[in-house]
Amino acid sequence: MSSSALPLFRFGIIADPQYAAIPPHAAMDRYYANSLAKVAEAIEIFNGWDLSFVMTLGDVIDRSFSSFDDIQPIYEKLRHEALFLLGNHDFSVSAGHRSEVATRLGMPSPYYSFCRHGWRFIVLDGNEVSTFAPPEGHPHRALAARMLAELEEKGASNAHRWNAALSDAQFAWLRDQITEAAKTGEKVIVMNHYPVHPPSEHGMWDSERIVALLASERNVVAYLNGHDHVGNYGKAGACHFVNFKGVVDTETENAFAIVEVHPDRLEIRGFGREESRTLAF
Repeated sequence: MSSSALPLFRFGIIADPQYAAIPPHAAMDRYYANSLAKVAEAIEIFNGWDLSFVMTLGDVIDRSFSSFDDIQPIYEKLRHEALFLLGNHDFSVSAGHRSEVATRLGMPSPYYSFCRHGWRFIVLDGNEVSTFAPPEGHPHRALAARMLAELEEKGASNAHRWNAALSDAQFAWLRDQITEAAKTGEKVIVMNHYPVHPPSEHGMWDSERIVALLASERNVVAYLNGHDHVGNYGKAGACHFVNFKGVVDTETENAFAIVEVHPDRLEIRGFGREESRTLAF
């Protein structure tokens, strides 16, 4: 086996379990309660691999803060580090619990970065400027309402309340993280709940500025997200944009992946409905 056949490291990906102890929404092909068994199956497979971590790309739950009590013990069976980022449905909880979601998921903060094997992972909070995540009366809520109204006026396909945007402060932080990574010779993978490319009805309200930034930086290899359960793929500049399929969809079929990081490519091994891809860089 040549050295290029062996990855530098691997990590697992789960997107949109959207667990809740509620009946299925057959018209949307969403089976919320079945996500417990599907996540358990993914974890059983992940435990058979040497992984650096497993990231869930948001929407761990569909609704109700008590849903975390059912699904989080499943993650405790994972023998690897379980990491999370915030999705829109993770805020479908009572107002008093909204500020506790990141802590409940064991996150260091709503957005953060970490390094593995000379690679930097930048984890965004795509819900920061939204009509549902900020506390009542927060300036980000008013800003979200203005942004949404402007997009609706333009007839934009992503003018939906279940989408959102980064604050200018978080966008500046993202840019600074990429710059710092370039200085230390680190390649970058960005992770977020929402897609930004190709344009779609599920895209972030400020997709354009995010794509322009990521496509212009040579050290940014990929952007990984969930939110659009059917999945998607695109490329802008040298950056690959991969939208992973939602676990919650279909009664029995699962969807998750293992990403193998090589010196010249990412190999995505798809399980169940998830597609396998080779992303050269």
